[in-house]
Amino acid sequence: MSDLTPQSEAPTPTTDKITQAARETIYLCNFRVSVDGEWLCLRELNDISLTPDPEPAHEDPKDPIAIERLNLMNMAKLSIKGLIESALNLGRTLDSDYAPLQQFFVVMEHCLKHGLKTKKTFLGQNKSFWGPLELVEKLTPEAGEITASVKDLPGLKTPLGRGRAWLRLALMQKKLSDYMKTIINRKDLLSEFYEPNALMMEEEGAVIAGLLVGLNVIDANLCMKGEDLDSQVGVIDFSMYLKDGGHSSKSTEGDGQITAILDQKNYVEELNRHLSASVNNLQAKVDALEKSNTKLTEELAVANNRIITLQEEVERVKEESSYLVESSRKASRPEGTADGQVLGETRKQLKEETQLRLDVEKELEVQIGMRQEMELSMKMLEKDICEKHDALVELRQQLDDLRRLNHELSHKSQSSEASVKQKNEIIIRLEDKTNQMAATIKQLENSEKDVIKQARNLNSAAGKLLQKQQ
Repeated sequence: MSDLTPQSEAPTPTTDKITQAARETIYLCNFRVSVDGEWLCLRELNDISLTPDPEPAHEDPKDPIAIERLNLMNMAKLSIKGLIESALNLGRTLDSDYAPLQQFFVVMEHCLKHGLKTKKTFLGQNKSFWGPLELVEKLTPEAGEITASVKDLPGLKTPLGRGRAWLRLALMQKKLSDYMKTIINRKDLLSEFYEPNALMMEEEGAVIAGLLVGLNVIDANLCMKGEDLDSQVGVIDFSMYLKDGGHSSKSTEGDGQITAILDQKNYVEELNRHLSASVNNLQAKVDALEKSNTKLTEELAVANNRIITLQEEVERVKEESSYLVESSRKASRPEGTADGQVLGETRKQLKEETQLRLDVEKELEVQIGMRQEMELSMKMLEKDICEKHDALVELRQQLDDLRRLNHELSHKSQSSEASVKQKNEIIIRLEDKTNQMAATIKQLENSEKDVIKQARNLNSAAGKLLQKQQ
């Protein structure tokens, strides 16, 4: 079968319809898919001249299992390459609805299913790639988080759904390549699940694991709560990988540039909104910190006044205690029973004053400790306010830069729209000229018919005249 490559001749409406139908529907019966440069080709299996590059020399080129492995590896190459290119062109995070990403998961599912051994259970025969993926948890402890997350998902009921969820979580963590290399290197464990000639047991599996490293440049944000992973049908859409050379015109490039500019503008506007919200939140936090700073300052002033009052009270107690000591010394001389009673009362009063002095000193120490803590908290609060202020200034600067970039993108978008409008006007003028030329051609055809009719009349008249002369 000939390759599906674009022809150099000018396409006609009939050939365009046939080509479109061929792109939409591809029946794979006795054919294989191969890659010729950048083109996806279909060839017959009986074609002896097929010499694919990655196929080992010791294998039989007509071996159907080897051909399946090669086809799956080529499809994985195309899928990974297309996903990386489209994701880099978009320049944003991919979600679950992105078609190339869905096709990548379908291709990976077919690769993991190739050569699986059928296990018999109570419900019948089971053939799922969830078993090999569970081995990663034993070989790499950090993969246990993914396995636990998959088991905790409430909507998954089948091993197939859990395997699909595992692939998506590994891609989001950018660990898919590492985990695939880990299990491919343990052929002794994989032999329990795969046949000896399966893709995961041969060199093609190692090649695919190496290609998966390129996916680490992609940021994916996939939501699996509302997605039915158990009953999805994994069908490879070959039409996504067919190339069409007729779409490389200048107008298409212009539309692509406009789309890219609009996407950049939307991204910048979204980032601008996020930064504005962050600035508002930081401003509110700064206001709250300033209020708390004022409150703490007032509390510190009150504590200082309290400390001064306590210090004055301590001095007064010291003076009273010294006076009482002196009076007790004077009363220590024997002057009778009355002097003894005065001495006992004086000692009791001295004891009370001493206890009061100790209590005041303890409270003073507590107040001094609280003051030190408040001063330390004030210093930390001032430092935090300075850091918040610096971050606020930096965010405002970024916001100004983003506004300027948004302004430039708006100008670019306006200029692109003006150029597109000018091109549309030129196209309308050309269409009017084409219509005028068609009308002129029609008039010339009518006049040509009249001239031919007159010439025929003249010929008949000349024939009649010749007959009369004879």
